[in-house]
Amino acid sequence: MAQAMPDRSRDAEWKAKLSREQYQVTRCSATEPPFTGKYWNHKGDGKYRCVCCGADLFESKTKFDSGTGWPSFWQAIERGRIKEVPDHAYGMERIEVRCAACDAHLGHLFDDGPQPSGERYCINSAALEFAGKDK
Repeated sequence: MAQAMPDRSRDAEWKAKLSREQYQVTRCSATEPPFTGKYWNHKGDGKYRCVCCGADLFESKTKFDSGTGWPSFWQAIERGRIKEVPDHAYGMERIEVRCAACDAHLGHLFDDGPQPSGERYCINSAALEFAGKDK
């Protein structure tokens, strides 16, 4: 099954707000190359938010080094902030994760993460903005 086409009703707004890479990742479901995003090796203390709408998605205390080259988290701030969508593209069985508030493509969810959840949210840096503890 092919991925659904993105909602283009707010295209001009998204293109004005986001960089080209952010737009391609969040609105067109692209993937940034591994080890290139600004947060793959980021160690700050705070929250990671949706770059499109600012919704809080992940906390730094759940971030871990998965060795994949993308920011990885073992848990979302709240499960309801992430929308899980079956993804059968490229002959693979995956779960795409999207922002529940604005439907931005974030990355994918895998079941090979550390305990306590055993999950790995593999997220594109381009889909995130970081807010340090003082913000």
